[in-house]
Amino acid sequence: QVQLKESGGGLAQAGGSLRLSCAASGGTFSMYVMGWFRRTPGKEREFVAGIRWSGGGSYADSVKGRFTISRDNGKNTVALQMNSLKPEDTALYYCAARRGSMATMAGEYDYWGQGTQVTVSS
Repeated sequence: QVQLKESGGGLAQAGGSLRLSCAASGGTFSMYVMGWFRRTPGKEREFVAGIRWSGGGSYADSVKGRFTISRDNGKNTVALQMNSLKPEDTALYYCAARRGSMATMAGEYDYWGQGTQVTVSS
């Protein structure tokens, strides 16, 4: 059983930056694909970014060029650096993990954190 805990959310102005972190425990971290998702009220969880054990990343078109996902397999952490933030990035951000190949659908991930709120003001 993998436990995930996010941190680093908060309030930022449009154009600003935030860095989210996710700490994993209870599993062999390097075996998992890690993902970040976000959800706004009334909507389904939306894929933001994912990273393979080797470090290769995938991004949603809406964040490509602004967000960067990274992982440290030695520390069992994954991070999401968010730059050039926009008000539409406001959401509850979740860290997720799955075994296997990269995936972009929330239903394909097995483990989830509780989420951390990101609010971007205009």
